[in-house]
Amino acid sequence: MILLFKLLWFFLVPFSFILTQRSQPERKLVILHTNDMHSRLMGYAPESDYSPMTTNDDNTVGGFSRIASIIKSEKEKNECTTLVLDAGDFLMGTLFQGLETSTGFELHLMKDIGYDVVCLGNHEFDYGPVKLAEILRASSRRGKIPAVLSGNIVFNKREREDDSLENLFSEGILGRTYILERDGLKIGFFSLLGKEAVHDAAFASPVSFSSQIHAARKLVKKLKSEKCDLIICLSHSGVKQDDKGQWGGEDAELARKVKNIDVIISGHTHTKLDKPLMINGVPIVQAGCYTKFVGRLVLDIKDGKVTVDNYRLIKVDDSITGDTKTEELIRAQKKEVNKKILNPLGISYDEKIAETDFLLKCDEQGNYKDSNLGPLVADAIRNYINGHIKSGTDISMVAVGVIRDNIVPGVQTAPDIFRVMSMGSGEDGIPGYPLSRIYITGKELKSVLEILQVASKTPSNYCYYSGLKAVLDPERGMLRKIAGISVIHPDGSTSEVDFSKNNKTLYSVSANSYMLQFIGIIKKLSFGLINVEPKDIDGNKITDMKSTLIDIDEEKPGLQEGKEWLALLEYISSMKDNNGNGIPDIDKKYNKAQYTIITSGSK
Repeated sequence: MILLFKLLWFFLVPFSFILTQRSQPERKLVILHTNDMHSRLMGYAPESDYSPMTTNDDNTVGGFSRIASIIKSEKEKNECTTLVLDAGDFLMGTLFQGLETSTGFELHLMKDIGYDVVCLGNHEFDYGPVKLAEILRASSRRGKIPAVLSGNIVFNKREREDDSLENLFSEGILGRTYILERDGLKIGFFSLLGKEAVHDAAFASPVSFSSQIHAARKLVKKLKSEKCDLIICLSHSGVKQDDKGQWGGEDAELARKVKNIDVIISGHTHTKLDKPLMINGVPIVQAGCYTKFVGRLVLDIKDGKVTVDNYRLIKVDDSITGDTKTEELIRAQKKEVNKKILNPLGISYDEKIAETDFLLKCDEQGNYKDSNLGPLVADAIRNYINGHIKSGTDISMVAVGVIRDNIVPGVQTAPDIFRVMSMGSGEDGIPGYPLSRIYITGKELKSVLEILQVASKTPSNYCYYSGLKAVLDPERGMLRKIAGISVIHPDGSTSEVDFSKNNKTLYSVSANSYMLQFIGIIKKLSFGLINVEPKDIDGNKITDMKSTLIDIDEEKPGLQEGKEWLALLEYISSMKDNNGNGIPDIDKKYNKAQYTIITSGSK
């Protein structure tokens, strides 16, 4: 009898378990997602056209009040669980970023409009780990914020500069994983910062980041042990399409190499995926950038399996009426930006700076070599420096990677100009990289151009110049392609640059402080083949790159930092008013691309 009972138990219990599993109802989950929003709280461009509370009367895109309306509408109509997620770089890109360390406005706003979980991207580290900790702490003091994740961050035990950020883990403000239980679903989250993004997080030190694949396996294992119904990765790593149209990239590699991830919400590469990229059965989604789209992913969850029901991108444009409360909050913050950042510079947020009837473009993912915007920025920097300091500069330069937006036809205001050159910060509390200047010999100038030709195989490293013309001979060998250089003087005259070792003439080169630091490490980048020693105006070797910062007003005490975006603003506002409406017009000579490196035969 006992034997019979044991046999029945052996067969019936598993059968009962199978019936229980089969009886589980199918569940649906809606995920609304964004990435790389870069503080685009206001619609653009130009921003002066933005009218979020009325529809079908402007061509602007983006804006948080429109996104708030989308989220609110989706939550009201969806008869299932709805999550709102962001895959990093939610900060840095507009004037609003300049108040984040004191106000913590953006994360609190994101929580207010419905975001559940976000992750840190590389640009959240633009102000360094200390300032990032201040932003997160200020956000938390303001009220509730989304769960903020940084899954593979590594802190330096020998340095104290990252201690304030590390402390946020013990305080529950920052985490590696997060579990959300909603409507009977237990959903696990973790985040990653990819290899390319880590490289781009130039000011994260002494913070570093562990191997993405190793970290992912460890974090997934932890979430599986917590018996999560599904696991979602917020990965600021990205996907890319090769020349043959095949999709790959770090998030595709993640899906191939790490088991038990159900969904990857991707960011960093600013990729607009119209449908999920399916790798090993794992959907990877990404919604472009700059608040242009909100992704909407619908999942079916049944018997431990997660499948895609449908997917679409919701366009954030003038067909959507903005949320009134959100818009009021943003307008109030706009007044603070005006008061604390712009007014001290003698600028007003809505002031009409200039106008244009043609597009000025720099597209890192397109034909960036034919840009008309890059040369405009380079000319603006040179004109700004030469107009403010007696010693001036011979050459100015700017890289594709720091040009973050186009100038579209219409009236341009300060926020439109700032978006073009929005990266970095200095010591003066005004957002934007400060300008720097170094002096180098003719031979070193040639070396700089040679190594930049190699570096420009990565689009973000491609440079535009002002005050310089160079001839490139593609038939010459590596690091020998620059056949001739001419310096163009402010009066329009030119002089040939002598490359010989005996020529001790110094040429001044100006760019943002981050870019000039790159020149100082050319020897390392060229494996010792090229050595450039940045010098001061007297020819002394520079030992501290902070000494290269340009004082744009030498008559005032202390250092008055020059900024790329202020240079651009001043330059275009000084142009002629051609139609008599009181607004300067951007010079028509920039309607076409300007070229400073000319390809030619041997010279």
